[in-house]
Amino acid sequence: MSSDVTRILAAAARGEFPAMDGGTTVVPQPDPRDAGVLAFTAHSVVFADVDPEWVRDRLAATGSDPLAASMNPGFLVRLMERTGRRMNTIDLLTVADALPGPPPLELREIEDPEHPRVARALKYRDDVRVWAADGGVLILGRGVAGRLEAAIEVDEEARHRGLGRALATAARHLTPDAVVWAQQSPGNARSVRTFQAAGYRPVASEALLTAT
Repeated sequence: MSSDVTRILAAAARGEFPAMDGGTTVVPQPDPRDAGVLAFTAHSVVFADVDPEWVRDRLAATGSDPLAASMNPGFLVRLMERTGRRMNTIDLLTVADALPGPPPLELREIEDPEHPRVARALKYRDDVRVWAADGGVLILGRGVAGRLEAAIEVDEEARHRGLGRALATAARHLTPDAVVWAQQSPGNARSVRTFQAAGYRPVASEALLTAT
């Protein structure tokens, strides 16, 4: 899969970011499922099938700092209305390089498509694979523009033992790509710390719009 979003993300994974000029780039959706906004340092990317002039007019109408306008709730509400979509939250988007060799813990792959964690992941990702460890779960699947995304869940009774970090690290061993991506809600400080401890570096904030 190749698109403007694919190229922008691939560059960001290499540490090459859009110009810090306070501007906003508007590009088409990479596919019918995925639309949203990426906010890099002093530059935003709107990937949605909308008129670029409409986007710029709506951003100006927020009256907020141009560097933050793309994540302004007023703009995001208008974008959802325009596209007929909804969103859950604004996430921190992170990325980590692949690692060689096997994962650092024992994992058992869950192949049942009816499993609740598999079924939920399939709403947002393709080619989903799920592994279970004692006390946690690792999910890998292809999300925005085909990027491979990792998500983890740790049972409450298994917390504070380094399992989350081990699962996030395992994703780096299991990815067939050069990198693996992960999103964390900024308010979930525990998750942010876990992924950064596993070597994931922040690249942008992201608001994904999903079909209603």
